[in-house]
Amino acid sequence: MPDLLIELFSEEIPARMQPRAREDLKRMVTDGLVEAGLTYAGAHALSTPRRLTLAVEGLDAASRPQREERKGPSVNAPEAALQGFLRSTGLTIDQLEKRDTPKGKAWFAVIERPGRPAAEIVAEVLESTIRNFPWPKSMRWGSGALRWVRPLHSILCILSDDAGHEIVPLEIDGIRAGDTTRGHRFLAPEPFSVTSFEDYAAKLKRAKVMLDPAEREEHIWHDATNAAFAQGLEVVEDRGLLTEVAGLVEWPVVLMGRIDDAFLDLPPEVLQTSMREHQKFFSARDPKTGRIEAFVTVANNETADRGATILKGNQKVLSARLSDAKFFWENDLRTVHDKGLEGMAEGLRNVTFHNRLGSQWDRIERIERLARTIAPQVGASPDLAAEAARVVKADLQSAMVGEFPELQGVMGVYYARAAGLPEEIANACRAHYQPLGPNDDVPTEPVSVAVALADKIDMLTGFWAIDEKPTGSKDPYALRRAALGVIRLILTNGLRLQLSRIFAEANPHADAEDLLAFFHDRLKVHLRDQGIRHDVIDAVLAMPGNDDLTLLVRRATALADFLRTDDGENLIQGFKRANNILTQAEQKDGVEYSYGADPKFAETDEERALFAALDAAEAEIAPAMKAEDFAPAMAAMARLRAPIDAFFESVQVNSDNEIVRRNRLNLLSRIRAICLQVADLTRLEG
Repeated sequence: MPDLLIELFSEEIPARMQPRAREDLKRMVTDGLVEAGLTYAGAHALSTPRRLTLAVEGLDAASRPQREERKGPSVNAPEAALQGFLRSTGLTIDQLEKRDTPKGKAWFAVIERPGRPAAEIVAEVLESTIRNFPWPKSMRWGSGALRWVRPLHSILCILSDDAGHEIVPLEIDGIRAGDTTRGHRFLAPEPFSVTSFEDYAAKLKRAKVMLDPAEREEHIWHDATNAAFAQGLEVVEDRGLLTEVAGLVEWPVVLMGRIDDAFLDLPPEVLQTSMREHQKFFSARDPKTGRIEAFVTVANNETADRGATILKGNQKVLSARLSDAKFFWENDLRTVHDKGLEGMAEGLRNVTFHNRLGSQWDRIERIERLARTIAPQVGASPDLAAEAARVVKADLQSAMVGEFPELQGVMGVYYARAAGLPEEIANACRAHYQPLGPNDDVPTEPVSVAVALADKIDMLTGFWAIDEKPTGSKDPYALRRAALGVIRLILTNGLRLQLSRIFAEANPHADAEDLLAFFHDRLKVHLRDQGIRHDVIDAVLAMPGNDDLTLLVRRATALADFLRTDDGENLIQGFKRANNILTQAEQKDGVEYSYGADPKFAETDEERALFAALDAAEAEIAPAMKAEDFAPAMAAMARLRAPIDAFFESVQVNSDNEIVRRNRLNLLSRIRAICLQVADLTRLEG
């Protein structure tokens, strides 16, 4: 069974496109091979800036012969039907067979396809893959019609086994497949031939090319951390940048330089962002002070001066970039000192948030009012929360955030401190955006929590008021993320908020009931990840106070824990049996059996035991539910399992004695009423 090696060698592929391109190459080729009748043992794709590589192991040498029988039209069918059948099979009429069927004689076609050699199939699949490759952006060059992300120079495509290797016969727009490739652009540019993937990988390594992107990442991180450690520093971890840089080089050479003293007082986030965005540099900081003092760059070349010239050029460019950042920083500080942070925010009066929801300043005023309302409910000072709301968006007007939008909130912290504002307000400048995702930190400082909730709820109620809700996969204003942020803020901080009332206060034009339903859907997703079934959530959503998410989750958690026990599952079955019998009787009799069960009409010990058990459970469940102490309520309900099971095993509810029957139905009604105090168990599945 041969192995297949493919390399598509081109000009530099953008780093951001390489991971997807590897997956697409592997998927398109292997799918094509399988569809054509070839199986394989394994496949893996690799890449460097100048090449996409696919290795397929244990490929069939040829596809298996195929025999297909296909039933056609009746022999008495119109000529047009017969001709259509012939075209679909590629046969002539003398190649068809007449066979008897339950509906009379019909035409049958026997189509035999001989096996095809792997090389022939690979050539077809690879040509189709190259011509239809889904690059986000592609280009044409020269006079050819082929499109590729960058000019494609060569195609290496060979099948190899113990007997040797063969080149797959393939030519696309004048590029003929071969068994040669090239190494590093500067360090080993001469072509060389290969005979297998192992030979290919080994020769590339000698030609100064690390083929595996994971190996390049590991090499960069190892050398960078060692270089930083030697100078008493540590590299700031940035996995995204590491992946990107590994996609920019074929032979990574790690170099480290110092940052000019004139820039060391810039906020570390500014230094890190500027170096990452403009230069693709890693930051190295003093672990004791947190100050960023050096940078790590990755060259794609080995030089006689050990990178000194490269570092000198990089430091010159970096100084120019950091000079700009320093200018922005100092200019923003002057604005803060002259006008205060609220003065900086004044410019937001002229910035549109949404054409139907006003300016950013209008939004700030809404957030301020809402933060003042929410503050007492989260343990924050209303005045402090309102003051924070007035300034948390101010840095959107700063020159620094204008240059680096990702620093919004971060810069607000520094400007608030420079303005002499309380630390709670400074922290809120950043924290009010949080949490930004399911794994982001959740604010816990009361002022930050109040403003973060106000910010997100204003966003949601505003867009609900103008009917701009998420639809399907479309959510242009990230409203699902905002709702999840509110949910996590409430649950993490154990807040007891009546969301319906807050929604109405935030925007009376928003449909609070519909928005609450949206929150419930988001909550289901959130709790599903924590192992709580959606039907459990439905069961507690039917209870009063379902806009109190903390109460709702406590109920759901207690019910979910209860259902994981044998008593819980069995009791639910007993409840459903009681409810079904009761519902059928009520429909049949046209009455509601909801009162009047009397133990004096009990005829069996099991009946009397159930009366006693229900009395005991009711005495425990009602006060426990009132105190929101759900675990004891569930435990009391669990103790009903045995007497309910015994009742159904020994008692016939629909007795011939009408008085006894009515009494037993009213007894079932007590079971239903007591259990429904905990949750709407009718909504549970199974």
